[in-house]
Amino acid sequence: MPMTQVDLEAALRQAFPDAQIAIDDLAGDGDHYRARIVSAAFSGLTRVKQHQLVYAALKGRVGGELHALALETSAPT
Repeated sequence: MPMTQVDLEAALRQAFPDAQIAIDDLAGDGDHYRARIVSAAFSGLTRVKQHQLVYAALKGRVGGELHALALETSAPT
């Protein structure tokens, strides 16, 4: 069963409670999302490390329940 946009946002908010999160359904099919996440948890980390934190928060769902996820991550300025 695909991961819904609501489920995706809930998982991200649980992992990054301070974050500004915006999620877009890129294809309108509930299977391809873009997530923009601005969180203090990303301060001082490379983009790769930021994305690894997001993937860890999703606990292996990317590639399974969640087919595709484009990430835009940053720390607050």
